[in-house]
Amino acid sequence: MSQGSIIVTQAGPLALVQDGGRFGVAHLGFTQGGAADWISYRWANWLLGNALDCAALEIVMGGNLTLESDVSVCLALAGADLGAELGGKPLAPNAPFTLRPGQSLTFRQPKAGLRAYLAFPGGLEAPEVLGSKACTAREQIGGLHEDGKPLTQGDQLTWQGVSVLPQRFPADARLPIPSGRCHLPMVLGAQAAHFAGRSLYQAFNQPWTVDQRADRMGIRLTGQALKSDVGGVISEGIPLGAVQVPPDGQPIVLLNDRQTIGGYPRIGALTPSACALLAQCLPGTEIWLQPISATQAQSAHRQQLSAWA
Repeated sequence: MSQGSIIVTQAGPLALVQDGGRFGVAHLGFTQGGAADWISYRWANWLLGNALDCAALEIVMGGNLTLESDVSVCLALAGADLGAELGGKPLAPNAPFTLRPGQSLTFRQPKAGLRAYLAFPGGLEAPEVLGSKACTAREQIGGLHEDGKPLTQGDQLTWQGVSVLPQRFPADARLPIPSGRCHLPMVLGAQAAHFAGRSLYQAFNQPWTVDQRADRMGIRLTGQALKSDVGGVISEGIPLGAVQVPPDGQPIVLLNDRQTIGGYPRIGALTPSACALLAQCLPGTEIWLQPISATQAQSAHRQQLSAWA
């Protein structure tokens, strides 16, 4: 039962209800969705003692998104530093805090990273669509009003639980927030052999730049073009982090709101943790692709998951 509500008094450019994602429906054409930086999202829920897949707000860029509550409620913020202010005073991310009646919580602009996650006691209340509350704009499903749209002025946020004893962010925990150049581990794919040897060398030995053409569906990387002897492939399923190379040779990393199938050759796929880091990269960020084996990727993923065990 809801214990109060928070009103959106000013909407930012992109604040979305997200959870762990929508699975088991790709055969129907529905994408995964869910938190783009799944690591920061999990830490936000962990700080409140929530289940790790509870619905939360994914706040992109900030853009003066402003929230006000009619009750005292303990929330948690993790991920990017978007210049948040609580009652006009700076609010650091990666900690729980109390929003009191009449106070405003405002997100200004990125200082480090791109996406912040705001967790609520027991998770945000929103309708489930195909087993998930995840908001997917392209498919027009999920979110507060089941239409895939971001928060707008006047929206009312309620939550499913009551305030609990918050937890302190572990001193040794690491968040995927870019600092300087970013190294993104990638497992080579089945079509990697169709890329020229020089292109394979270039893929891992030159910097790539995050392009302005980036959203929750995919992020284009710019650099020296890669060349493949495959003009196209029979459309096949697309996993999270798939690195497609269209005819112009500029890779596109496909993320949470990607299409379910595609026909461009793929040089490989980023690891889940690399996807979380890329989701926090602003346009212009320099990245380097780093080849690793599937065994190494699985081991690293298990190690990441153990942080919440």
